[in-house]
Amino acid sequence: MARMIYCVKLERELPGLDKPPFPGELGQRIYEHISKQAYDMWPAQSTLIINHYSLNMADPDARKLLREQMEEFFFGSDAKMPEGWVPEDEEDAGVAAGAKGGGQSSKGGGGASRKK
Repeated sequence: MARMIYCVKLERELPGLDKPPFPGELGQRIYEHISKQAYDMWPAQSTLIINHYSLNMADPDARKLLREQMEEFFFGSDAKMPEGWVPEDEEDAGVAAGAKGGGQSSKGGGGASRKK
């Protein structure tokens, strides 16, 4: 039978992880307070963050930023998307509006500028 925990991310009782996802205080905190369902949301979020900020995961500062974002994603008052991020459906609406007005499309290499 799965270990049940109260998931602080999804705010309900759900099956927990089988073991801490990685060593250390944050890994233990995730194990104790985050459900498997919520933890399974992290890979997509981390990919979004890595791509948005063009993070090089060999860089210790990039790993630190991603770890801070992970903590905010799971335990922050609200899980914020990276600064400048626009949902795909809103981006598509902007492209369609730009096409009607003769503007340029952000598809194919354009998009939000990156802060480094």
